[in-house]
Amino acid sequence: MLLGIDHIGLITGAPADLAPFLAALGMARTDDGTADDYGVACEFWQGQGEPAVELVSPSRPGSVLDTRLASGGPGLHHIAFRVNGLRSELDRLRGRGFTAVDAEPRAGARPGMFVAFAYLRPAGLLVELVEYLGE
Repeated sequence: MLLGIDHIGLITGAPADLAPFLAALGMARTDDGTADDYGVACEFWQGQGEPAVELVSPSRPGSVLDTRLASGGPGLHHIAFRVNGLRSELDRLRGRGFTAVDAEPRAGARPGMFVAFAYLRPAGLLVELVEYLGE
């Protein structure tokens, strides 16, 4: 079941360069971590009670972001939706025309976070499904 927007992901090669702009919007860095399966570092910025903005950058050579940064540069990367029942939501979206990027959920950048990506080709939109262990 879809619960709401968890965060908006922005791809960048230089997260520190964006920090002053997010701060100017009234956001503060609330969390960070790495998603090793993807080779990405993540910083989460949030305003009061709002969905987070995630700055996603390569954490190592061979990151899943390398090609995108080289060809398209920085910008909007994905929209993440918090769900209850990650596997079943991924299957549901596959049945509704989304292309699964991940066959199975993987560990995300936050403690207890599990994620799976799906692509909606007609909109050119990468969607991340997020579920937190214990919720």
